Amino acid sequence: MFAPGTHDELLPVSWRSRPGSFVSLMTLYESNYVRLRGLVPHLRTVQGEQVSTVSGDCPLYLRVTEHCRYTTTFTLTYLFIDDTGSIADPDLQVRVYHDARAAEVLQCARWHRHDVLNALKSALYCQLGERWLRNVMLNKWLDYCAERGHRFGAQS
Repeated sequence: MFAPGTHDELLPVSWRSRPGSFVSLMTLYESNYVRLRGLVPHLRTVQGEQVSTVSGDCPLYLRVTEHCRYTTTFTLTYLFIDDTGSIADPDLQVRVYHDARAAEVLQCARWHRHDVLNALKSALYCQLGERWLRNVMLNKWLDYCAERGHRFGAQS
């Protein structure tokens, strides 16, 4: 579910039908950008660290690490607390290319701490490659966060 006017449904679906090609990867980056705009409407001006809290889900943390003229880089994660301390998972480093209206995952410090999801990553890695996998994960996670009601407001 997207904010009104995001029009992700208007993007070509080549990334779903021909996974792994350069064209489909660029379409995936465009889809990530559209989904991020629904979650973070003011991508160019968001600053510092923000938390989106909704009922029935973990708090979602966004921390801007770099603002440049044409790009913004930030981390997006949940923070799990257990007996050993805190774990940021999936801990994605995302770069937004404002002029190209694209967003890609640069790094995943950890994929998942859950064995079932780690096994899924191992199986998919052989078929798709790391870049593709990271960005499909972001795309699906952004959709999930939007459905749960997460949203970051603008900083004044």
